Amino acid sequence: MSDQNLFVEGDVNFTPERKNWYAVLDTDTMDLLNRDKDVFMHQSLSTPCLNVLASCEGSYITDINGKKYLDFHGNSVHHVGYRNSFVIARVKQQMNVLPFCPRRYTNDVAVTFAEKLTSYFPPSLNRVLFAPGGTATVSMALKLARIITGKQRIVSLEDSFHGASLDAIAAGGEYQFKKYMGIFPDTVNVRQPGMNDMAAADELEEILKEEPGIGAFIAETIRNTDVRIPSIAYWKRVREICTKYNVLLILDEIPIAFGKTGKMFAFEHYGIVPDIVCLGKSMGAGVIPMAGIVTKEEYNIAAEISLGHFTHEKSPLGCAAGLAMLEFMEEKNLLQKVKEDELFIKNELEKLKEEFAIIGDVRGVGLLWAIELLNKRDIDVAGKILYECLKNGLSFKVSNGNILQLSPPLTISGKELADAFSVLHHAFSLIG
Repeated sequence: MSDQNLFVEGDVNFTPERKNWYAVLDTDTMDLLNRDKDVFMHQSLSTPCLNVLASCEGSYITDINGKKYLDFHGNSVHHVGYRNSFVIARVKQQMNVLPFCPRRYTNDVAVTFAEKLTSYFPPSLNRVLFAPGGTATVSMALKLARIITGKQRIVSLEDSFHGASLDAIAAGGEYQFKKYMGIFPDTVNVRQPGMNDMAAADELEEILKEEPGIGAFIAETIRNTDVRIPSIAYWKRVREICTKYNVLLILDEIPIAFGKTGKMFAFEHYGIVPDIVCLGKSMGAGVIPMAGIVTKEEYNIAAEISLGHFTHEKSPLGCAAGLAMLEFMEEKNLLQKVKEDELFIKNELEKLKEEFAIIGDVRGVGLLWAIELLNKRDIDVAGKILYECLKNGLSFKVSNGNILQLSPPLTISGKELADAFSVLHHAFSLIG
């Protein structure tokens, strides 16, 4: 990303539309936003804040004036809905008994959750290690890859994101995270799979041929931020290439695991088995920060070092939330529901594309979708559509300046989906 694009909506948020948004906010809201601005450090993607929230429930966030927004973003934590009562009850129950477990001990809910989690994976993926956040899982995966392979270099995709710590940004390819951070000689970037997936796979193989010091390839199975969906042929070929060159395949499913794509894990769509999977975000059900890696029995060889060593490594509260989330998904048959909702969303988006020429592409799977406006220069239009939707109670993310990313919770009702598309249609009618 170049400097000239740093002011698009979703980055540092100094767009004209954001200024217009602030102009109509009430005094109490602006006071809290200014207090926030004066005490928290400013950073890209977070500064300045959009609004002040007071509560959340189900598919909605509510601001301090009582205005409700259907949240089609949720930082990918709200898979089972905000403030899920089933999850909250389990966490409260755990809090009354064992809210914290020192690292040298274990606890029943952590073991039970680990067993439940691995039961969803192929039998060869049966070892877990928990962490307090997704970035930490990437760090653990990269350290484990060095131990397993004895190699320090990795391959990742151009413009990829795997977390904001130094080792995670070294693994990624996003400019705004690497800016001012110097060079990262241990990472090689290859093209994102796109119109010609096999050419992208060929590029990966050529690099692995030429670079014997590479030990791992890390990538999102399906790219979350702008919803890029590789072909089955691509991932099958990548799996073969990694096996051929003794390179570990690390899949980052932090934002999209646990049903967002209609499968419990996105790699299930491709019929492959990765070596390490990174999980996070919705793993704590939007209640407690919770993350982890899942890997193979033969890779359980790092007992002499600390891969994680986190204070909250086997968090009873996080594990209670994660276990409740999985049980809730089963009880409500949410994976089947997502497949049904996918058909509705696809139909609605195709109708929008047919009606409005400014839409260049619509794509998605499960409850992860993107509306890509025709040209990058349409970033001002994307902002106008976003704020018109916010005005009418729909929140979502703008990615890359011209992509509207739509990612509602798995629990969203049919009426809420219909309401959201009514708001979108109205915004496009006015602006697009």
